[in-house]
Amino acid sequence: MTTSTSSTLFARAQESIPGGVNSPVRAFKSVGGTPLFMQRAKGAYLYDVDGNKYIDYIASWGPMILGHAYDPVVKAIQEYAAYSTSFGAPTELEIKMAELIKSMVPNVDLIRMVSSGTEACMSAIRVARGYTGRNKILKFEGCYHGHADSFLVKAGSGVATFNIQSVPGVTAGVSADTLTCAYNDLGAVQELAARHKGEIAAIIVEPVAGNMGCILPASGFIEGLRAICDAEGILLIFDEVMTGFRLAPGGAQEVLGVAADLVTYGKVIGAGMPVGAFGGKKEYMQVVAPLGSVYQAGTLSGNPIAMIAGYTLLSELKANPGIYKELEEKTSYLKHGLDNVLAAWGQPYVINQLGSMISIHFSEHPVIDFASASSANNARFSKYFHAMLNQGIYLPPSAFESWFLNNALNQADLDNTISATEESLSRL
Repeated sequence: MTTSTSSTLFARAQESIPGGVNSPVRAFKSVGGTPLFMQRAKGAYLYDVDGNKYIDYIASWGPMILGHAYDPVVKAIQEYAAYSTSFGAPTELEIKMAELIKSMVPNVDLIRMVSSGTEACMSAIRVARGYTGRNKILKFEGCYHGHADSFLVKAGSGVATFNIQSVPGVTAGVSADTLTCAYNDLGAVQELAARHKGEIAAIIVEPVAGNMGCILPASGFIEGLRAICDAEGILLIFDEVMTGFRLAPGGAQEVLGVAADLVTYGKVIGAGMPVGAFGGKKEYMQVVAPLGSVYQAGTLSGNPIAMIAGYTLLSELKANPGIYKELEEKTSYLKHGLDNVLAAWGQPYVINQLGSMISIHFSEHPVIDFASASSANNARFSKYFHAMLNQGIYLPPSAFESWFLNNALNQADLDNTISATEESLSRL
């Protein structure tokens, strides 16, 4: 497999773009080597600029649930682009999108469209502070909610990948207002809530973590957060940028049976277009301008191209909920196959999976939080990543990222991935 064109492009990119990439995890720093530059994608496959084909387990970090270049989405984008790519004025599409989301997520009364998951999470925190009149928030180590200042305190995803746990540019005041606990440590949350009684505006959490690998909530953890928030007047925010509309039509709230006060979404509601949203009960959302005094705005919020792409995808998911069963069956099949291969290999490993999210950790212990994800043999993961890449399997280029399956994957793709793992392990 040759990747010379990618290498040439990366060298050229570094002359104009910081690190040669526009999002840090793309740089392959965690796994080593030169990042691949993609040219096109279709269904379950990526094609790089050198003509190599890969089975894709990133799905653009989640949103390509039905596969790349899904024909109905592409056709809808082409049709609506002819009307204009942006108006800076309201469109009926924004209403239809909001109504569709409300019909799929029962406890959302009002929802505001934004342009990214980062913006959605940042805005939800502002709403919580405006509603409660409190300043502090509580987040969990290894959970990543975008790159707004307060979220970079002990964050996951690229921050974890680069081992940047103290980020220049984040002020001491912001850090002081950001409380952190280990994910799945309910006792620590209870202790902090008691110590800062009447000061915490919100607890924000990835209900199923995807930014330190796929990490499931322990039994009673999410329910415990709900109880603490109810008792202390704290708003519970679910960051469903990854889990929303991926795990179920109603996202993690539906799967886990716990209702959040506010919920945030990302690129999945745009079928991969740059978009996000935050929403919740009217009681909380009515503080947002122009209804209330909590200001949030965006020239491209509700962009018509993003709206029609997302509306087309979510409409398909709502009309065909069996897609979720198919995705889970494919992911369970992959997990079972990987489990057999890894068990025969004889070295320590952990596989975490829920729905169509899955990750492998080369660890002797259960991976339940950021500390346990960090203590795994992540150098071994880097070797595994490159061995798989050489066999045409494109995994997230970091041990701190979940894999995302798309429903275009077929039996042969899954079997090839399992066989490639067996071959790759023989080289580690």
